[in-house]
Amino acid sequence: MDKKLVYFLCTGNSCRSQIADGFLKTLGSDIYEVKSAGLEAHGLNPRAVATMKEAGIDISNNTSDVIDPELLGRADYIITLCGHADEHCPVVRNDKAERWHWGFEDPAKATGTEEEVTDKFREVRDSIKSRIEQFLKEGK
Repeated sequence: MDKKLVYFLCTGNSCRSQIADGFLKTLGSDIYEVKSAGLEAHGLNPRAVATMKEAGIDISNNTSDVIDPELLGRADYIITLCGHADEHCPVVRNDKAERWHWGFEDPAKATGTEEEVTDKFREVRDSIKSRIEQFLKEGK
C-alpha cells in the first residue's frame, strides 16, 4: 500500500511544522509519509527540539527545508500551520491534495521569562499533538 504524503508548511520550517512532523512521524508513519518545509529555511529552533524531547520525540536530526515543488505536487495533504504560509503558499497544481490550515501561535515570538517562553512552547506543542491525534482518529 502506498502511504499518503502529508506535507506540513510554515514560514521558516523551524518550530510548528517541525513539531507536527515529529508527532505524525512518531504516531502515524505506518500510514503516512511525512515531510515538512517552509517558505524559507530558518534552521531548527532549539526550544522546539527541547520541548519535543520532553515529549519523548527526538527531532534534533530534522532539517529545515524550503518547499520542494515536486513534493508539493505529489502531496495528498498540504497543511499550513501559520497564517503567513497559508497566505503565501505557492499555487499548487495538484487536484488530489486536500489543503488545510491549522493555525497555531508562533512560540518563537513568545516573550517573558525563560519559564513563560518554555510554557508557550509546551502549550503549542500540546495543541499540535492534539490536532495530529484528531487527524489520525479521523483516518485522514
